Formats: sequence, structure tokens, C-alpha cells
Amino acid sequence: MRRSVGVAAASAAVVLAAGCGGGGPQSGGDQKLTGDKIVLGVLNDQSGAYSELSGKNSVKAVEMAIADFKAKHGDKAVTTDITVETADHQNKPDVANAKAQEMYDRKGVDLILDVPTSSAALKVADVAKEKKKLYFNIGAATTDLTGKSCNKYTFHYAYDTYMLANGTGKTTTEQVGKNWYILYPNYAFGQDMEKNFSAAIEKAGGKVVGKDGAPFPNTTGDYSSFLLKASGMNPKPQVLGTMQAGAELVNVVKQYNEFKLREKGIGLAVGLMFISDIHSLTPAALAGTTYTDAWYWNFDQQNREFADRFQKETGTRPSFAHAANYSAAMQYLEAVQAAGTDDADTVVKGLEGKEVSDVFLRNGKIRAEDHRVIHDAYLAQVKPQADVTEPWDYVKVLKTIPAAEAFRAPSADCKM
Repeated sequence: MRRSVGVAAASAAVVLAAGCGGGGPQSGGDQKLTGDKIVLGVLNDQSGAYSELSGKNSVKAVEMAIADFKAKHGDKAVTTDITVETADHQNKPDVANAKAQEMYDRKGVDLILDVPTSSAALKVADVAKEKKKLYFNIGAATTDLTGKSCNKYTFHYAYDTYMLANGTGKTTTEQVGKNWYILYPNYAFGQDMEKNFSAAIEKAGGKVVGKDGAPFPNTTGDYSSFLLKASGMNPKPQVLGTMQAGAELVNVVKQYNEFKLREKGIGLAVGLMFISDIHSLTPAALAGTTYTDAWYWNFDQQNREFADRFQKETGTRPSFAHAANYSAAMQYLEAVQAAGTDDADTVVKGLEGKEVSDVFLRNGKIRAEDHRVIHDAYLAQVKPQADVTEPWDYVKVLKTIPAAEAFRAPSADCKM
């Protein structure tokens, strides 16, 4: 599927993203671009558990970035021929591998974006390394992307399991309860979440008294056996830590409420949550739940302006994945503009060590050591239904976690 994006309308003239460089080349006629064009690829889940939190609306976010880039640079843009290729990887590593190879080899994609599902994300990192093509992961959380599976052409953009555990695991252990039961999806993301949450809980003085890996994908949507097990354990957990995401998280929370675990003294901690999850469940189902967020649409005026534009395009408010895909596409385009070429090695050199501030990245920096993109994160809490004054404004930001604290230090496992 190929989508071409025209010059932005007047409403898009205010560019929300700061460039990676200066004004760049004066025209696109003699620049070193493959085929005199740029092709961006969005590879993600467009039909399954993660389709609402990212999916086709991430394609729209990338199209918005292209329009803003053209509006900013006009006839000085390195090229105006910028298109988007999209594919649904169905959360399957083998499909992600095949689609990534097709994007790079047959469709001329310069950069692959998004790729939720950690097992799929790791496969695409291998393909990017083999093909020597750029890959900005947005939707996956595994720290292996900046650890043992890091490579020169892969950048990890939005969040990871360390960021989530460092905020939520520590705070919930201190404020809700020290004994945890962890329920995680049994694949790379969930396993990494369990490992990082367990470490954060123990560091905060807590203890994991039980843990189970649930099937992924869970085609039945049934988590009753795990939840009933938690309520009957000895010692009894004070916190249920669910590491599911998207539609699977929705099912876990519905059943948590159905079995009245909160009334039985078991609080709820959500490892990964998107605004789309809260919208599906309603704030009443999650009121008081504290979690770590990478970005929130109504955090400040800059975010709100982007969210208003996004809603006009899609009919919905953006998740942090949508905002991060916009930011990543824009930063790549600005890097190509500054370099005057889409040569991957040259673009990587321009990105490494770059300090960035835009609509998604606050106090952002692209680390050269491991290609972890660090930025401020947020400890957030779901509002009670009575405090919700407008649709989608479901969250109160409790505090900002500075970029330097939100993410782990570069891993010795990363051999760039």
C-alpha cells in the first residue's frame, strides 16, 4: 500500500517539531537521494491487539510529519517526493521479518517505523542490520533493542520496559503494597517486563510472591484462572501487576473488576497503558491507577495543539505511540535535510548524540552509545470519573521523571 502526501494546508504551517539541523540544501534537484525520493515505511499491527494504540493512525501521524516537513522547507526541501508504505505484521515475528525485507528490497523504503510486539521488533532489527537500512522502533518495549540486539541502524525511540518499571514498580511498591503477583504475556516483551518490574519491586523493598506467563496472543481473552489464583495465594499479594497491553490489557482489567479483586485487598498496577485503553475501559474501571506514560496529549499547550490537529484527521486523540511516530518521522526527515543525502551511514552519524526538543521529545537526546532515545517520562494517574471534564482527558500527571532518570544507562551488552 503506497500513500502520497501533499503540501500541508495552512493549518499545518505551524511546525511542531524542532529540526535536527539547519536549513539544509537549497533544492532537491542535485541531491544524493536514492531515486530522488524518500520512502518511509510503517510496519505495525493494523488488525489485532495493538491496532488501536498505534495501527493505521500511526500512518496518519507519519503523513502529518511529512506535510509539516514540506510546509517548513518549501522549495528548499531536499525533496518533495516523500511517500509512505504500510504493512500489517499481525504481531507475528516471521511476518514482520518478511514484510521488512520486502519494504527495504522491493519497495525502496529508507526508514521503517513503529513495529510493536517485541519479538517482531527484534526480527526487524536483524533485517535492518543486514540491509544497512534505518529502523526507528516506536511500539516495542524490550530493552534488548539497546542491549544484546543493538546495531548501528536501529534506534529505540519512545519507551522501554526499564522506563515503565522504574516509574510504576517503584511507586506502587512504596504507595500500594509490597507483595506482588505479576501476570505477563509469555513472549519477549512480557518476559522483559517481568524481569525489570521484579528488579524495581525488590529494589523498592517489595517482593514478587507469584508470577505467571499467559499465552500471547490470548485468543480466548480469558484470564480467570490466573486472577482466581492470585486471590487464593498465601502469602496474599497486595498488588496485581498486569503486563498485558492493548486489547489484552482491557480483558485483564475487566476480569479484575468482575472478580472484585480490589475489594479483596489486591490493588492494580498496569505495566503499560495507552490512552486508548482507558477510553475503552472508561476511567471508572481504572480510577486511581498509577502508571508510567511516555507522553500525554493534554500535558501542555504544545501537545494539545498537536492532539487537536490529529483528532481532526482521525476522529480520536493520539496515544504516545502516535506522537512518537510523528516525531520520529520528522527527525529522520530533518536529518536527511541536514545531510543532503539518504545514505544510511551518513544519516546515522548526524543523529548520534543529537539533542532534540519537539512535541514528543522533551529534553530528548539520541544516545550514540546504544541508540536509545531518552526523554522526560511521566508518572500519571487515572482520574475518577467525576473529575473528567472533557472526553479523553482521563489522566493527571503526578510528576515528570527527568530523561536521565527515566532510562537505564547504556548496557555493556550493546556492541554497536
